[in-house]
Amino acid sequence: MEQKESQNTANDVLRDLTKLFAKPVGSHVSLGSALRRVLFWIPVLALCCFVIISKLYVNPLFMTQSLIGVILWGVAINTIRVAAQWERGIVLRLGKFCSIKGPGLMFIAPVVDYVQFVDTRIQALNIPRQKVITRDNVPADVDGVLFFLVVDVEKAIIKIQDFKFAISQYAQAVLRDIVGGLSLDDLLTEREHIQQQIGKIVDERIKEWGIHVDSIRLLDIDLPEDLKKMMSRQASAEREKRATITKAEGDKLAATSLVEAALMMQKSPGSMHLRTLQTIDGLGSSSSNTVLLFPAELSEIVKSIGGAINKDSGGVRS
Repeated sequence: MEQKESQNTANDVLRDLTKLFAKPVGSHVSLGSALRRVLFWIPVLALCCFVIISKLYVNPLFMTQSLIGVILWGVAINTIRVAAQWERGIVLRLGKFCSIKGPGLMFIAPVVDYVQFVDTRIQALNIPRQKVITRDNVPADVDGVLFFLVVDVEKAIIKIQDFKFAISQYAQAVLRDIVGGLSLDDLLTEREHIQQQIGKIVDERIKEWGIHVDSIRLLDIDLPEDLKKMMSRQASAEREKRATITKAEGDKLAATSLVEAALMMQKSPGSMHLRTLQTIDGLGSSSSNTVLLFPAELSEIVKSIGGAINKDSGGVRS
């Protein structure tokens, strides 16, 4: 019992580690940070080089103006943002929706504007393992993965707080509802239909959030160990039953064919002679066999004589 529990614990840890390593990377790729650094440090370094090369007395007013210019330049540089080809930036100005920008270079007003980048590629979202009881009261653990993409950035950010978390929770609830209304046999055999049904229900709900479900896949259906053993015995018995039925049907077909062949040979005496010759030919191929042949007509004469004797004996008795 302890060994079984430790094995189950090890399997759960392995699944968790697999999911951990399979997590996607961060959604936003900061492409503008390097550009901002270059544009900021070029004039600063040029000013420093000018002061060092001149070796002259520098007017404090000039230094103050230069410092203010550097600060303003830094603020101006921070308005530059770069969105990747698969990203869109939703701009909020003083908390209100302003516009959607990207991909490529964009300018954001300092202080008053806030930009949030959204990945518009197809994304994979893990559906954690759910403990479900089927319609025929069989416990099962089911997990899956959901593939979706953002088609309306404005709705995905404004209408829902965290669309990934919301999709995950809604998909888990739908998965439990669908699987809970099925029997164990339907759960194991109708996986494609279950996936399509869950995907359709989730898509109907989240399309109001500007998100489209590409597909959903059930990764694993885990059953109790004792139930697995019983199913294995049932499958073994089913295979043995099929083998017995197949053998009986083969014997039946063979017997039917033999009866048809016997009737055909009875109607054509020559075919019986040919069959006899084929049998003799098969026996004569071995040197250890001795075959004695006699004319087939002799057997017909013997049969005629036997029939005449029977008739004579019947007349004598009468």
